[in-house]
Amino acid sequence: MQKALDAAWVHQVLTFPNPSVGAVVSNDQGDILGIGAHKKAGTPHAEVLALKAAYESLTNDTRITAIDDATALHTFLKEHHNQLFHNLTIHVTLEPCNHFGKTPPCASLIEALGLKRVVIGSFDESVSAKGGGAFLEKKGVNVLFGCLKEACDLLLTPFTCKEKNKPFVFFKLAVSSNGVTTGGIITSEDSRKMVHCLRDRCDLLVIGGNTVRTDRPILDARLCEGKAPDILILSKQNTFDRTIPLFGVPHRLVSISDSIDKINDYSMVMVEGGQGFLNALSSKIKWYLIFESPHEKEGNPIVLPVGLEKIFSQKIGEDTMSWYYKHV
Repeated sequence: MQKALDAAWVHQVLTFPNPSVGAVVSNDQGDILGIGAHKKAGTPHAEVLALKAAYESLTNDTRITAIDDATALHTFLKEHHNQLFHNLTIHVTLEPCNHFGKTPPCASLIEALGLKRVVIGSFDESVSAKGGGAFLEKKGVNVLFGCLKEACDLLLTPFTCKEKNKPFVFFKLAVSSNGVTTGGIITSEDSRKMVHCLRDRCDLLVIGGNTVRTDRPILDARLCEGKAPDILILSKQNTFDRTIPLFGVPHRLVSISDSIDKINDYSMVMVEGGQGFLNALSSKIKWYLIFESPHEKEGNPIVLPVGLEKIFSQKIGEDTMSWYYKHV
């Protein structure tokens, strides 16, 4: 399950409005045959990708390799499984879906392939997709609930917030190896591309007024050809040069307020800023995403909020991208 969690965290936020989910297929000896993670709404779910990888591992049948469409993968696996999965287990961070949405239900695929055991981290509480575990139990599959449930529930936070009509809010920082966040570009192009991919999934970006006046940014998602989020400028003064790029992005709403309350009108909110912004909002934000460069920079190191726990890290080019959760 930890390997399923690690696979899912790689795509956190990028799957929104879908949940980030990971899955692992293994045999009775504990050998891992396939790992999968959902990557983007409308594409195959984690279970399907893990089963695809397991099928390739077990058969060396390359016909499945080029199949990327979810429905086509479901069909291929159902037609060609040849009882390969009967003694296998799938661990999945979220209960397999039980409905036809943009993709077919994973629960029915698992049942059709005859997997022996399904180990589930989080229950799916969504009205449309829940019930996959109960469906599989009725079909005679050995279903175990609650494996690493706390960690799986934490992974699911953005989706849980959406289901409760609450915003998921995270603070994004770029820091040098010695903790400096100022003085121009800090991280690599790979990290900047990732930030643009995250902006594409966000519907609101919160920025401070001083940053807008000083940096004159555009804050779009051009590096991934994505959608630019709306902007909330937190400022007590409404004195901005409306000719800067930020105000010229089509189909974008730019709001200026001295209150952060407007975030409640959105689902996925990224906050960007420095020490002052971090201090002002630390009591309101529990999630932090930090891109750390391996290079030092001159300046004063930033002071992070107390109580941050590192949940997951991955390499982004030469940099390290880490998710933190604040428990206090």
